[in-house]
Amino acid sequence: MVYGALEAGGTKMICAICKENGEILEQVSIPTSSPDETMPRVIDFFKDKGIAALGVACFGPIDLDKSSETYGYITSTPKVKWQNYPILPVIEKALSVPAGFDTDVNGSLLGEVSFGSSRGLENAVYITIGTGIGGGVLSNGKLLHGMLHPELGHMILVPHEKDHFQGICPFHKNCFEGMASGPAMEARYGKKADSLSGVPLVWEIEAYYIGQALCNIILTLSPERIILGGGVMHQMQLFPLIRKQVKEQLNGYIKTKELADLDNYIVPASLNDNQGVLGCLQLAINARKGK
Repeated sequence: MVYGALEAGGTKMICAICKENGEILEQVSIPTSSPDETMPRVIDFFKDKGIAALGVACFGPIDLDKSSETYGYITSTPKVKWQNYPILPVIEKALSVPAGFDTDVNGSLLGEVSFGSSRGLENAVYITIGTGIGGGVLSNGKLLHGMLHPELGHMILVPHEKDHFQGICPFHKNCFEGMASGPAMEARYGKKADSLSGVPLVWEIEAYYIGQALCNIILTLSPERIILGGGVMHQMQLFPLIRKQVKEQLNGYIKTKELADLDNYIVPASLNDNQGVLGCLQLAINARKGK
């Protein structure tokens, strides 16, 4: 039995065929241009593959309320051509298989706790730091939705004392995404983040913002582990700096066995950038089982 996985990102759609054990049998990448151009290619990939179900982890905002008339829609995205697009209904109509649907970051989190080094945890957070910043939350074994879904990338942060950058977010300026995403770093320094690896102040400031955001998450959600992914987090020198910032900013207020072992509490993604695809696989498995 095989399953379909669609990691629907704002830049590319990754389509994969997977076994239930997490083995990826086939995978392609399709540019996210417009629905008219992209979706026929996505549907053609999955047709005639004999998939038992499909999991879709999608960029957003998206409507996750199953009682809503627009459940399965991409809603107020800045990608104008995709605004109010019924991505899940279109796929379900074309493929006639059970389909699971969630945010892209929830998908990555689900991949990590289903197939990665965080397997079995019931309270965890996944943050992606790259072109944008987003977060998925697992609370008591369930992906957190609520009124909409978490938008952890837009929590407001206190600027670093050495940083006079105003932020790039058109809504909030000095939010997490506006201050610490890849484009924010490029706007601040005039260079892409991966060309600044030898400049210590760059990573001191970046770690300060990420550490501050993680402290907010720890204090509000109390996760058992925080997983960091995305392009910026390929700069592995960030991890010890972030852990140091979290320790300093929490200032001993919370004492747990997890926080006493920050090397195993704040960790990199563990699935070679396939966490999103494998999260989609788990969404598909759950959909087939009616979960």
